[in-house]
Amino acid sequence: MIDNNGEQASWRQRIVSTPDVLGGKPRVDGTRIPVALILGYLAAGSSRDEIIIEFPDLAPADIAACLDYARDLAEYQVV
Repeated sequence: MIDNNGEQASWRQRIVSTPDVLGGKPRVDGTRIPVALILGYLAAGSSRDEIIIEFPDLAPADIAACLDYARDLAEYQVV
């Protein structure tokens, strides 16, 4: 994900998980919107603009962070 300065940004700046909110499920920082919900909308074919209309508290970078988070999980290897 590219931040406002044109530099590579990490999903870790936008995705958080705390035990006291949503039972520790990963969510977009500052919201109660779980990453899995956004990924579900994307999997169902919703566009970024449609998701932002549905969840006006989100920014396009939040959606990109959800995808980056999912990518990192998919690349995780158990050794």
